[in-house]
Amino acid sequence: MSGTSLASVGPDVWLASGYCLLLVGLAYAIDALARRAASHAEGGASGGFTYHESHDAWQCPEDQWLWPKSFDPDNRVVRYRGSPTICNACPVKDTCTSSMSGREVRRAVDSWPASEAARFHRGIACFVVVLGLVWPAATAATGPGSTGLVVLAAAAALALLVSLPLWSHLRRMPVFLPEGMASLTLDDTVLERDLAASALVRRRTRYGSDRRAEKGLSL
Repeated sequence: MSGTSLASVGPDVWLASGYCLLLVGLAYAIDALARRAASHAEGGASGGFTYHESHDAWQCPEDQWLWPKSFDPDNRVVRYRGSPTICNACPVKDTCTSSMSGREVRRAVDSWPASEAARFHRGIACFVVVLGLVWPAATAATGPGSTGLVVLAAAAALALLVSLPLWSHLRRMPVFLPEGMASLTLDDTVLERDLAASALVRRRTRYGSDRRAEKGLSL
């Protein structure tokens, strides 16, 4: 393509082509920011706990272990929980958890970008890429000439090629769960936790009543 031919290309073609490539860069920026935010969120949610892939378990700062308890099929996370007996007697329990059924830590089974939140943000990034192709397509429909069409087509092709990684790795992989692990939604998990806490309160009340009754009989 000669310099004379490029000189005949109108500013609308260059603007549309630049807009297209600019939005691809914006899409990658959205993806990178979302990935960074997710990484910080996962680090904060773990609260200093260390995941050991060889054991499929978390180790807390007090050197206790949290083992897989259930799988949430809606949010695609495995929930790990410590022993209530150990957690409730832990000297740092007040700064760790208010639950009476043991500290819980979650782990997403899907790596980026196949996790639930990542798929949402990756979808936004891909939508931005599509928006970037709209202006070149509309400009091409105005008849900018053969050279202008080549420039627009080249910009669109480059945008699609560069954005291919954004469209990949969205497929979720099968989840292989330990034998006997329960499959519980978030609502089921909350209900199970509430029932366990209620049962603990009833046991404590019953034991206190029994002691008072025994004391009354001895008098």
